[in-house]
Amino acid sequence: MRKKVFFRGITKEITTNDLYLKLSNGDRGILFESDEKDTGFTFIGGGPKRVFEDRVTEYVIDGESYKKDKRFLEIIKEALDGIEVENAPKPYVGGAYGNIAYDIIRDYEKLPMGNPYDPTVGESVMMIFEKGAVINHDTGEMYFTAIAENEKEGKELLDELEKTLDNNIEIKALNSDCEEIIGNTTQEEFEEVVKKAKDYIVQGDIFQVVLSQRFRVTSSKHPFEIYKRLKEINPSPYMFFLDYGTHQVIGSSPERLVSLQEGIIKTVPIAGTRPRGKNEQEDEQFAIDLMADDKEKAEHVMLVDLARNDIGKVSEIGTVKVTEYMEVKKYSHVMHIVSLVEGEIKKGEDAFSVIASVLPAGTLSGAPKIRAMEIIEEFEKERRGFYGGAVGYINFNGDMDTCITIRSLMHKNGEYIYQAGAGIVLDSVPVNEYMECRNKGAAITKIFRGE
Repeated sequence: MRKKVFFRGITKEITTNDLYLKLSNGDRGILFESDEKDTGFTFIGGGPKRVFEDRVTEYVIDGESYKKDKRFLEIIKEALDGIEVENAPKPYVGGAYGNIAYDIIRDYEKLPMGNPYDPTVGESVMMIFEKGAVINHDTGEMYFTAIAENEKEGKELLDELEKTLDNNIEIKALNSDCEEIIGNTTQEEFEEVVKKAKDYIVQGDIFQVVLSQRFRVTSSKHPFEIYKRLKEINPSPYMFFLDYGTHQVIGSSPERLVSLQEGIIKTVPIAGTRPRGKNEQEDEQFAIDLMADDKEKAEHVMLVDLARNDIGKVSEIGTVKVTEYMEVKKYSHVMHIVSLVEGEIKKGEDAFSVIASVLPAGTLSGAPKIRAMEIIEEFEKERRGFYGGAVGYINFNGDMDTCITIRSLMHKNGEYIYQAGAGIVLDSVPVNEYMECRNKGAAITKIFRGE
């Protein structure tokens, strides 16, 4: 089916948060915010046209249960392929938006299954939107977008969107009603599995593995207030609030997984971490120390090679290049060593095959990837699910952008879950890796402690 994109400017003064609340109107919706130079747009959607969930043993599509007889990404591809959208002069809301689980790799590789999971929520959830709002951060322009077969239908959809500005949605303010934050692994346990992981490295099974800790906290704080607070204290290139009705996924991720824009694939390996300094001098010293750390640099080089290999599978031969190499980038609570790897998409490949080629990111698994994931399954106590997967969108025109689901939470029925990991290599010091997990989770921990 061939459709067009229709636009209408938003003249009313309104904040991003309020615009999301009005469009979603207390129902399912998405808010994607980004300050990346090539994706400097906010996308807002409410009232999805279709909803697809992967609940491990079954698919739930538009509220109905189905047998898992296809890969999840194939189902989303089929849904998007049914609609062809004419080229639009500017970004619009249209396509599949949501999160893809770390464990989506099981659709492509045989991995052990034994760790517990929650069967009542989708690990991967993608919602298809044909209308929403866009904010251009370079120009400040705000506008509604709608995809329709003709001008009459387009006008009706834009009228519906404009009426949402009259919605009055109130969210309760943050309070201190929060129970103790509980980790699923003690420091002693984590340091012990680091030692065991190093044994695998000595034996030659792997070069690196990323081990993580999961944290739980029960709180009456509203998930959208948690998102607003996370955005304040941990602003990042990718910020998102995904309300699926059954649960919410909330995050402020510093790390792109992969993007595909006009035939160019980009992925951004991040490895090597230091906390931010208390002042400018200490901050600079931490950056110098980071770049002088042979262990951190070796880990980063390994992950750059893995990224080149991952996108090389779906890129034209000879087009994969490292265009930025080992630069220190600073975020609200930590700094990282960052590189950028690019390639030109191979004929016959698309956004879905690109995602499948890189997920999960080497920075969240290790290398070699499959053996590292087997070891993760052995040492971690729960199935990762949303953590370490991807959040993003795939447009009707085939463009795609995703970030890695880190610095992120899942909320369901008053319980929040978040997770943080550390890359284990031969030179790893167990206590340091334990503290790296704590440092990475610090921004989220502060929210619940009222700091």
